[in-house]
Amino acid sequence: MFRGNYPTRADEKGRLKIPADFKRQIDERYSSNFYITSLDGKSAWLYPMEEWERFEQKVAALPTFHPTRKKLLDRTNYYGQAVEMDAQGRLLLPALLRDSANLKGELAVIGQPDHLVVRNMDEYRNEIAQNPWTEADDQTLSELGI
Repeated sequence: MFRGNYPTRADEKGRLKIPADFKRQIDERYSSNFYITSLDGKSAWLYPMEEWERFEQKVAALPTFHPTRKKLLDRTNYYGQAVEMDAQGRLLLPALLRDSANLKGELAVIGQPDHLVVRNMDEYRNEIAQNPWTEADDQTLSELGI
């Protein structure tokens, strides 16, 4: 499980250096291959290929002509690209996704259970500020048993 938020920057070629804490976990558990994608073009999802393949197996089990399955595949393929982490621990973010998600300047690399999310830091801060935690959120988590 990846945890936390590590501010960083992409270089002029669009390469993102994986923060050391995340890289250590990747080196221990995964290969250097990743699938980078998005559903909405506002963030980049960095999946170790082993995790992405688990996700693909779940998608493959869905009915072939289900419209949501098609929508999911259309988006993850449109934004998606397989990449390999280089010897310096960098991943090349796909140009289409760099542009649509504004992945320049200060970036946030955010841990999720099975992947990393990369966001423009200013946009991420603004979203958190505009969407405060509420009692309804507490109630929802309680209903979910958390």
